[in-house]
Amino acid sequence: MIIFSDMQKEFFREAQHRWNIKCGATRSGKTYMDYYLIPKRIRACAGLPGKVLILGNTKGTLQRNVIEPLRDIWGSRLVSDIKTDNTAMLFGEKCWCLGADKFSQSDKIRGASVKYCYGDEVVTWSEGVFDMLKSRMDKEYSKFDGTCNPEGRTHWFKKFLDSAQEKKIDLYLQSYTLDDNPFLPVDVSDAIKHEYAGTVFYDRYVLGKWTDAEGLIYRTFADRTDDFIIDEIKTDELAFATVGVDFGGGSSAHAFNCTAFAKGFRYIVTVADYKRKDAATPQQLYDDFFVFLDVCRSRLGHIPVYDIYCDSAEQTLIGGLRTEAARRKAHVDIHNARKKAINDRIRFYCIMQGAGRYFIHRSCSDTTEAFRTAVWDGRATQDVRLDNGTTNIDNLDAQEYSTEPYMIDIMQRRG
Repeated sequence: MIIFSDMQKEFFREAQHRWNIKCGATRSGKTYMDYYLIPKRIRACAGLPGKVLILGNTKGTLQRNVIEPLRDIWGSRLVSDIKTDNTAMLFGEKCWCLGADKFSQSDKIRGASVKYCYGDEVVTWSEGVFDMLKSRMDKEYSKFDGTCNPEGRTHWFKKFLDSAQEKKIDLYLQSYTLDDNPFLPVDVSDAIKHEYAGTVFYDRYVLGKWTDAEGLIYRTFADRTDDFIIDEIKTDELAFATVGVDFGGGSSAHAFNCTAFAKGFRYIVTVADYKRKDAATPQQLYDDFFVFLDVCRSRLGHIPVYDIYCDSAEQTLIGGLRTEAARRKAHVDIHNARKKAINDRIRFYCIMQGAGRYFIHRSCSDTTEAFRTAVWDGRATQDVRLDNGTTNIDNLDAQEYSTEPYMIDIMQRRG
């Protein structure tokens, strides 16, 4: 028997408008109802003129957030994977599944007539894609269902929501807090609240508020720095380690950070760091890197340190580092850093610090100070980490590069 919360039942009953939006906390039950609403919407407009769109941040996030859960519930006969032509068969209708994170994606819906659109993570879209969508919902029966977590108060999507009454937009809006999900285990709810405590993400992802990012980013770390610093690296608890490399230039420094991962991804620890602000030739930088690598390996003993993730903007330096590694027989694999969205990386470290799953060796003074002093750019209209040379962003970038490949796996384990 399927049981829904009062908020979910209300949305299923009342969301009969042109624009139907659920906004609020993470894990609050916003999206779960949609796995039952989407088939209802698609079947209601089956055979009518117009296209069905499923839009999200990227095609990959759509597959993970929408398609796979739908298929788990309804089966592969009714829900296909997204094909190479960006379509999927959903409940008997051909649906176009597109990423909406870049303005160029708007070209894919230009000229289309849209009868139904489902929108995942709307605040991560390009505003241009959303504007194009508005012009393409040209049927009297066109409908949009969308979900999002709140961002800053000046975000373009909040402006759209706030303008509904003045512009007479046919809009139904539900706002969720974390506590609106009665099915979330208490220990999980408490963990989320604890992980986000003291950060802008608590207001957004727990209270469901549109809140501007201001002041210190890693407030928990800044307030309780001593709780994160360790003098002894417990190598018997560790599985492997990686190194992140941020190449400097201009006002920025060269930075290396080595991160060790506990078995089962229970926690991570910054083992060693390096920062060089003055001008250095490539060879000096390579020499420094392999001295740094020796330091990491001496601190970690038998723990392997093979994978190196470098700032992909500097392909010449990466190529030289690979050549030097081969000459020295250094036994490392040098990769381009994934360079995911900076705010995703920031949120990861806020959660890890809030959960007590991040530690840093006392010798890593540059990275410690970087976490303590990192602030949001108060002049920006969106969430931007201040990067004007007054704080050490370089070691933060290197630290994040070292953990990016494993962030999802680490987050899937709580505690």
